[in-house]
Amino acid sequence: MGMNNGAEKDLEKLNTDGIVDEEAQDEPGPAAGEESQGAVEVEPSGEFTDAGDAGGDEAVDNDPQILRKQLAEQTKQADENYDRLIRLQADYDNFRRRTRQEKEDIYKYSSEQLITAILPVLDNFDLALSAEGNTVESFKAGMQMIYKQLLDVLAAEGFAQIPAVGEQFDPEKHEAVQRAESAEHPDNTIIEEFRRGYYLKDKVIRASMVKVVKS
Repeated sequence: MGMNNGAEKDLEKLNTDGIVDEEAQDEPGPAAGEESQGAVEVEPSGEFTDAGDAGGDEAVDNDPQILRKQLAEQTKQADENYDRLIRLQADYDNFRRRTRQEKEDIYKYSSEQLITAILPVLDNFDLALSAEGNTVESFKAGMQMIYKQLLDVLAAEGFAQIPAVGEQFDPEKHEAVQRAESAEHPDNTIIEEFRRGYYLKDKVIRASMVKVVKS
């Protein structure tokens, strides 16, 4: 009887395992290599999109009509930029030419104002030289008046004489052409002027030629 009970238990266990295996084999599963319809793809960003939407933007970007429109817009913009550049270049060339001409005129006619101011002096010279019957004294007085008028015109332009006689010798303003001994004057004193020197504003345009006392 003991052997019969053990055999019965082994037979029961065998039947139970067989039923489970048969049920597992009977359940239908997806075939190898097949994908379920309506599958959902996961983007790297974590968003879910349908696989069927991929390539939609690419199709729009490759639309010939859209590409032709974009090309026309870019071509129009390029033409406008080119026209603007041409106008700017022409304006700059005109400005440079005008500036160069103005500089040349300044150099060429820089003395016009001074010459215009001296014209009345020349008129007085003409009157003095064409006058008849004048004495030497009256002629000299006329020349002195014209000379003063000329100095006044030049002074208005910053022209002035360099003081010399009685001044201390200054090599920047005076040129010593002679030296002499003198007990009446200190050393390096200018006692005689041979040719006058002149300033133009604060610049020495000609040094005075002088005689200087030496010890």
